[in-house]
Amino acid sequence: MDYSKPFDAELFPEGCERCSLTKFLGWMSFLGVIFLWGLYAAIRVLGFGLGETGMDDYFGFGLWITFDLAVIALGAGAFFTGALRYILNIDELKNIVNLAAVIGFLCYTGAMLILVLDIGQPIRCWFGYWYPNVHSMLTEVIFCITCYCIVLILEFVPLILENRQLMKNRFIHALAHNFHVYMPIFAGIGAFLSTFHQGSLGGMYGVLFGRPYLFREGFFIWPWTFFLFVLSAVASGPMFTVLVCTTMEKLSGRMLVSWDVKQLMGRIAGTMLIVYTFFKCLDSWYWAVDTLTMQGLTFDDMFYGWIYGKWLFWAEHLLLIVPMFVLMKKNLREKPVVFYSMMFLVCTSITLNRYLLTVQGLAMPVMPFDAWQTYAPNWVEWACCALVFAYSAMALSLAYRYTPIFPQEAELNKQ
Repeated sequence: MDYSKPFDAELFPEGCERCSLTKFLGWMSFLGVIFLWGLYAAIRVLGFGLGETGMDDYFGFGLWITFDLAVIALGAGAFFTGALRYILNIDELKNIVNLAAVIGFLCYTGAMLILVLDIGQPIRCWFGYWYPNVHSMLTEVIFCITCYCIVLILEFVPLILENRQLMKNRFIHALAHNFHVYMPIFAGIGAFLSTFHQGSLGGMYGVLFGRPYLFREGFFIWPWTFFLFVLSAVASGPMFTVLVCTTMEKLSGRMLVSWDVKQLMGRIAGTMLIVYTFFKCLDSWYWAVDTLTMQGLTFDDMFYGWIYGKWLFWAEHLLLIVPMFVLMKKNLREKPVVFYSMMFLVCTSITLNRYLLTVQGLAMPVMPFDAWQTYAPNWVEWACCALVFAYSAMALSLAYRYTPIFPQEAELNKQ
């Protein structure tokens, strides 16, 4: 045994270095404290009900639903990158598609965890499957997100099986190989399911004609928000994957994915960003000058004070428009600081969009006796979001340490 290497070095991917086990356990302990704090909050919610949170009859949706919708959108890099790699056969993406699948798995399972808390009575979580409301878009979301979680598990399992110690078993070796053979089928099913549930999440808001900030006209049976949610996910998902990859590189001190692959992801996501930004701005303009006026309302009626001010609306749009033009310029896109900053701004805009649809749309008075309502998430909601973050960070750390997420890592870090 080589005592100069970490105690668990035999489990590392072939040719890859990792930090000492002591340092790794210290990192996991730090995340574990956050996890336990979030777990305590989750137990309080499950034990005493949603009254533990800052939500009320006005705000049935709050911070954690904003967080839930944001991670679902940002986790869409899994289905979009998988479709590009396995269906369109863009071979260069093989070095980052595993990470996209892991991020998608963590985002969607984290979202499912939040939904369990939001049900209020988890003992009835099966009601949505056994007694589906066929008139609700949330029924489609329930089935699609569950099926897509299963697909992501099937995409994640081969990475676990490819641990070099497990691969010594002939059966596991053959099983992992066959998973990869059928991966294009999983990628196709995942793209189909994720597209529809992303759209249905947006469609849920667009049909709320009693909420003027949210209501939209539509195309056949779908409101515009159905398509905007899909486009926002495919634009921001690959960017979030690149940001997570870069963060892992900074923390580990190792190059995990080549700059060329990141630039390719940036060009693909940037193209989708152009499409999304165009339709987003068109939707906002039509909503302001037509949809609102048809209801006897004005653009100014949608905003109030600072916390619900117009600055949030303009910030959401500017955080799309500026990165769109910057990423179109090759000389700017090839500067790492600019490249990563623009991706961060886009992800921020998508998160802000989910906040505005979730909170601002509910805060606006819709009855003559109503007034603007203020929502303030309490520590329980923050802790539940922290629970998902800690869970995801811990699982990703374990996956990076013991599974070959990055096929090119050993080659990129040769001395």
